[in-house]
Amino acid sequence: MYGTRTTSATIGLNAQLLALDAGYRSAGITAYIYQLLRHLPQVSDYRFVAWMGERAGDLAGVERRVTVLPTERPAVRILWEQALQPWALRCEQPSLLHGMAFALPLWPLTMPAVVTIYDLTFIHRPHAFHPLKRLYLHRMAERSARRADHVCTISQHGRADVAAQFGIPPEKISVVYPGLDPRFDQPPTKAEVAAFRANKGLPARFVLYLGTLEPRKNLPMLVRAFARLRRTLPDVTLVLAGGKGWGYEEIFAEVARLGLSDVVLFPGFVPNEEQALWYAAATLFAYPSEYEGFGLPPLEAMACGTPVITSDAASLPEVVGDAGLTLPCHDEAAWADVMATLLNDHSQRDERGARGVAQAAKFRWQASARAQTAVYDRLLAEG
Repeated sequence: MYGTRTTSATIGLNAQLLALDAGYRSAGITAYIYQLLRHLPQVSDYRFVAWMGERAGDLAGVERRVTVLPTERPAVRILWEQALQPWALRCEQPSLLHGMAFALPLWPLTMPAVVTIYDLTFIHRPHAFHPLKRLYLHRMAERSARRADHVCTISQHGRADVAAQFGIPPEKISVVYPGLDPRFDQPPTKAEVAAFRANKGLPARFVLYLGTLEPRKNLPMLVRAFARLRRTLPDVTLVLAGGKGWGYEEIFAEVARLGLSDVVLFPGFVPNEEQALWYAAATLFAYPSEYEGFGLPPLEAMACGTPVITSDAASLPEVVGDAGLTLPCHDEAAWADVMATLLNDHSQRDERGARGVAQAAKFRWQASARAQTAVYDRLLAEG
């Protein structure tokens, strides 16, 4: 049984990962924190107090405790979490503490504590991290998970992974899925997509990837699969949209090596207001990532009615359900064949697109906030 919520219960939230620049809402973990903070007061009568940066933005129903230190800098944020947060907790006396990104104070706590661990990329893809950052994340996430009264993850795959890697009992871990950003609630109209196509000079048919350009997204494999596809469908273009990430040079080198520079487009970083238009304009969306804590881009593409092919790795099958097509990460022939099938079969694209819209509708931030609140209820009832 969950306890009865009262307005006297205060939830303290370490939201220091809300970065100070104007684009923070677009980043994966910070977007999750921001949207959860927006929706928690809508589904709960708890009092919410959040520690965050000076320019993190107003959030209705959340009392901000502004940190004047530049906690967008990792070293300063760690200093605040371990040296200053205990003092802030003594001043505020919350009923429960939620570390919203991997970390709890190492000092003894006088209240129940929850920590959210989004993924274990630093374990499964260690080469993508600076050694010191990797070591910090691993040690801090493991220690925080073990000392927390409850752990939250963002997928069932993540729940099983945290349990296995850190030895946490599964019953001590809850899944709080992300929601779909509200900007995808209303897909672009056909007229808007047509105008966007004309403005960008887009080809009639193209396969889209949208996300950070980095090797762990498995884009060199997608480029090779596209080269195979071009043997039978020479009119198709590949668009790799997104900002340059760690090791992006490998992707450009593979395109050049295969002589595809004229038919693989790199439009660069895509602002939030254009993302739905890119998804809707694409013939299909390909997302071959090797590892994801959740993987929002396939869900966003589905919300726009675009059929999705993704890898069968980590949480991605969980995200797309039976609406998406999942393939082995490194099977170039399979990727080429399935892309060709979808490109040649209009009715299957329509069917997959409709199923994708229904799948995307399952992920809403109100449901996420209710799931998170249920965790608070349980811990406060247990005392």
